[in-house]
Amino acid sequence: MKIDYIAFAVPFFLSFMLLEYYISKRRNRKVHHFNESIANVNVGIVERISDLITTGSFFFVFKWLNTNFAVFDIGNNWITWVLLFLATDLMWYWYHRFGHQVNLFWAAHIVHHQSDDFNYTVAARITVFQAIARGLFWSVLPVIGFKAEMITVFLLVHGTYPFFTHTRLIGKLGWLEYILVTPSHHRVHHSSNPEYLDKNYGDMLIIWDKIFGTFAEEKTEPKYGLTKPLDSHSFLWQHFHYVLELIVAFRLTKGFSNKLKIIFGSPNDIDPRIRELLERRLSQKVTHVHHSSNLILAIKVKTITTVCVLFFTILFSHYITFEKLIFITIFIILSVIVTGAMLEQKKWIFHLEFLRFALLCFIVNFTFPNFYFTLGILGLISLFVLFYNEMQSKYQHYLFTN
Repeated sequence: MKIDYIAFAVPFFLSFMLLEYYISKRRNRKVHHFNESIANVNVGIVERISDLITTGSFFFVFKWLNTNFAVFDIGNNWITWVLLFLATDLMWYWYHRFGHQVNLFWAAHIVHHQSDDFNYTVAARITVFQAIARGLFWSVLPVIGFKAEMITVFLLVHGTYPFFTHTRLIGKLGWLEYILVTPSHHRVHHSSNPEYLDKNYGDMLIIWDKIFGTFAEEKTEPKYGLTKPLDSHSFLWQHFHYVLELIVAFRLTKGFSNKLKIIFGSPNDIDPRIRELLERRLSQKVTHVHHSSNLILAIKVKTITTVCVLFFTILFSHYITFEKLIFITIFIILSVIVTGAMLEQKKWIFHLEFLRFALLCFIVNFTFPNFYFTLGILGLISLFVLFYNEMQSKYQHYLFTN
């Protein structure tokens, strides 16, 4: 049987999240909040399933660029591996810095900084849009002459190391602070303290920040999240609120050159009142509400189930056709949207749950075709439709009341 061992990254990283939670409880430190942790994991789930579709394409793009446009033919030896490590980390620094200072890239990167927590679950807040932006910067490397196979290895390295810098439980690390990006350095980066803004962009090496003047040492307790907190756990709003802000700002701005500044200018130039306007119109401002025990249990079960679907999809990806993968991806995206809506107690979640259930039935029948099974599923859906309003009322009552 052929399996994809990359799937084991899911339980590997989850085990460290749980270990961090256990240690924080033992030390009596409140570094996790339920809503934040679920929202963080939701983002990571979709990024992982999206990787099945996008990651392979990065290799082929790098391969094509290297084959057709390489300036040098760089061989495979220990010196070139060291040079590539330095080059990838330098490219990461500039990709990351542009991600904070240019609106177009900040729209992709902002999701990573929305959580008011700072722990290993925050490391999961990576989007496919960030992967595309990173790939754009790394496309310089195959043109220089580095082989696609070598670059892909460092994609995995740079995807793993930053996970371990997202924690409040590890203090300063002595002489390593002068060379590597440590949890202390990255806490500064995720801080919204004025003195820490736009600092410590490095991924593995802190030397780039010191060379280019963006280094700051952790001296005071950081406050995490955006300078203007999002106050929302909606999966869709988290991903697209800044895109909508840019669209509104673009439409309100006069003159072509000024419109270009909206796209390629600084996030500081965007009027913060635009988000307030959008939040009012789209009812996105969330007041913190009490969660019933039933709702918390339902969210936990749904999240665990979605993670399991993700794990087995990656594990047996060699046996899943592209069409099935698309349907499974849509199912997973619907699942995390529903979970985010549950956190905010949105009344429309039952409609999306019904769609998710119907899609699940379709996927199962598509995978294991059987005439009688199909009839049974159609019968269940018919009953759902017949008692739709009554079931919706009971569903919401079960979730939102004790």
